[in-house]
Amino acid sequence: MRNIDYWILIPYLVLCLIGVVMVYSASAAIRMQTGGSPVNYLIKQIVFVLMGWGVFGFFASLNLDKLRTKGILGLSFGILLLALLFVKVAGRAVNGANGWINLGPISIQPAEFTKLFMIVYWADRCTKVNDELHRPSMQDYVSGLILTAILLILIIIQPDVGGFSINFAIAALIIMASGYNSRWTILIFDGLLLIGMVALPSLAKVVATGHIKNYQVARFVAFVNPFGTQSGAGSQLVNSYYAISNGGLKGVGLGNGIQKMGYLPEPNTDFILSVVSEELGFIGVFLILALLAVIICQIIRVGVRSDNMYEGLLCYGVGTFIAVEAAINVGGVTGLLPITGVTFPFISYGGSSMIALSIALGLAMNVSIRQKLRRKNQRRLQAIRQRRIG
Repeated sequence: MRNIDYWILIPYLVLCLIGVVMVYSASAAIRMQTGGSPVNYLIKQIVFVLMGWGVFGFFASLNLDKLRTKGILGLSFGILLLALLFVKVAGRAVNGANGWINLGPISIQPAEFTKLFMIVYWADRCTKVNDELHRPSMQDYVSGLILTAILLILIIIQPDVGGFSINFAIAALIIMASGYNSRWTILIFDGLLLIGMVALPSLAKVVATGHIKNYQVARFVAFVNPFGTQSGAGSQLVNSYYAISNGGLKGVGLGNGIQKMGYLPEPNTDFILSVVSEELGFIGVFLILALLAVIICQIIRVGVRSDNMYEGLLCYGVGTFIAVEAAINVGGVTGLLPITGVTFPFISYGGSSMIALSIALGLAMNVSIRQKLRRKNQRRLQAIRQRRIG
């Protein structure tokens, strides 16, 4: 218990508990209106949180070197590849994206677990390249980028723009943080970003004229002019604005929100932060963002202090995962970014997201514990040497 990083653990537990309360508040009324049980989502979210705590503890105590073996990485890639192919062909569609695999009463979103693969794969690959003390060849880049591109393409064609963006950001940041050269990597990623920046406005114009009807692209049109499309795709963002405005500084009180009563789509998932803003006000949102910031800053701090490159890169990947996911969600509900269906970490309803985030946080906790143990061992060795000298 002495080696546990409480700067990670306590905010994580508090956020999970806040999430359980807000999922119930956001979903109970709608479930009752549709004839369902008001505690349906509450019970499921409690189960997801308990499962998340379980995998968090498991990965916090796991030997990290076992994750980077060729067998584990190869098997993980194979499973993700098959899962992403399956969801495109026969997956369950939600909001226009075929991203879920139905397994009885639960659904699994493979793109969430792809983020974990990106973290471990690129942390391992970049570490090995630096350990071999040679300049990376084009072959080193191409093999890793092709593997990454395959997964990213399968995610974007679902289409899952949010999942694509987060996976992309994880791979890009780990590569650049490792010093894995370079010029070629920066040019490749900047080229992809440039293509996206040029293509999206053109697509939005086409959709606005009615030549293409696409749910994902319509969200970009709503982002540009939400009030002009408030009877359609823009209704999501407009009602989010109303929720934020209604909440003010202190909120209208837990459970007293209006916008969740059929006005806000996905009030317990994508737009749960809007519900928080309406019911708990700016103070509630600030508290949640502050807790998340503590986790992210501590993870980055652990990564910076690490004397092991692989462990440090794992932390950078985990920090990127959580930070980018939160930024995309906040940007979506406030109109600073297009809505992409990305949930808010630890607060939104969802099993795949909760478990993937908990695993990632478990990896960061593992690195922090290892650091503390190594520092203690070093101090003991120094004390023994000083006694011998004395």
